[in-house]
Amino acid sequence: MAIFVGIAAVLLVVGIYVLTIWPLTLWDLASLHLEQYSAWVDPLLWMVFGAGTLVGFFCFSGMIFGFIPKSRAPARPARLRPR
Repeated sequence: MAIFVGIAAVLLVVGIYVLTIWPLTLWDLASLHLEQYSAWVDPLLWMVFGAGTLVGFFCFSGMIFGFIPKSRAPARPARLRPR
């Protein structure tokens, strides 16, 4: 419940900021006329997206941590183990 309340609070603060403060600061970069750089920015953004996807795949799949060899001995149920 605490995690949900924390996430809800962060979303509320960010939402208020985006709706009130952000439009007043002119930080949307529309006045910089960056269209002339789109020929090399688009491939760069796709490379960043692709690299992030690969890094995420390797991290979440566990491949980045190396391969753990599987044990060759089969697991025995607890009732059959010697005491």
